[in-house]
Amino acid sequence: MTTPASALLADLNSRSREVFRRVVESYLQTGDPVGSRTLQGSLSEQVSAATIRNVMQDLEAMGLLDHPHTSAGRRPTHVGLRLFVDALMEAGPVAATDRAAIEATLGPAADPSILLDRMGMALSQLTQGASLVLTPKQEAPIRHIEFVSLAPDRALVVLVFADGRVENRVFTPPPGQSASSMREAGNFINAHARGRTLAELAAHIQTQVTERRAEIDSLAAELVASGLALWQGGEASEPRLIVRGQANLLAEDAADLDRIRVLFDDLERKRDIAEFLSLAEEGDGVRIFIGAENKLFSLSGSSLVVSPYMNADRKIVGAVGVIGPTRLNYGRIVPLVDLTAQLVGRALSGRHE
Repeated sequence: MTTPASALLADLNSRSREVFRRVVESYLQTGDPVGSRTLQGSLSEQVSAATIRNVMQDLEAMGLLDHPHTSAGRRPTHVGLRLFVDALMEAGPVAATDRAAIEATLGPAADPSILLDRMGMALSQLTQGASLVLTPKQEAPIRHIEFVSLAPDRALVVLVFADGRVENRVFTPPPGQSASSMREAGNFINAHARGRTLAELAAHIQTQVTERRAEIDSLAAELVASGLALWQGGEASEPRLIVRGQANLLAEDAADLDRIRVLFDDLERKRDIAEFLSLAEEGDGVRIFIGAENKLFSLSGSSLVVSPYMNADRKIVGAVGVIGPTRLNYGRIVPLVDLTAQLVGRALSGRHE
């Protein structure tokens, strides 16, 4: 199947490809626009600076390069970076020192969030970007649920999980609830709850209530729906975003403080955390979002490299990522994010392959 990247690449001859690749690699390394004389000695064939300038002008006309202000040098556009990442980038193996630094964080930790925090810190130090680690939702199966009436307009729902955790919350039940309807609601849920997580139970119960409404009291049905809706939106089951290394972004892009402030505001508010995981879930392995492609942080013009991680059942439960300027060292960071996601999944599920 022809992709936008392959179509663009097909329009480039071997000289144009080499000039383009050299411009991008130099820009990613230095952050500076690249001039024709800089490239002249690095190309595989000896050509004049004027010839290189003509090639760069053609690449600019294609939207792959641009030149800032009055500079004679060129730098890749976001379209150009996308072409490079999709078609020309060579991602090598993770360096031994990088692997050792990530694996050193795998020491014993009573709380998984401590392990994830250590990994996020190591990832931000290695990449000199900001690391993002989305922790898993609490996925333990439910052992028992109970509704307790506190007053005509107040009730308590109690959840006991298979891992021994007990959580409860006060809520406003539908009008007219009685002690018997609460018992019936609890019995109905418990008959279906064992072995299911809260999300799995909510989906199952919704179907059961629809199909078997005539078999249960209408008040109990309303209570089942309202109680589960309450818990589905509960903070205790929500994922948490761990952000480390924001200061690295200031060091890298101090000249563009307004853009970095926008990014900091997004990170501090943890905006659309669920969207962060969905970005990782939409494709296999590591995904790269450059500039405006990144729906979460598009206003900041940053790049995001993100990969999901899985639990012991091979289910995606969280994500690991690095955010930084568009001139990230993609060839190094992509395999590093991939490795970190794999190690997180193994650590949290007790696998040691």
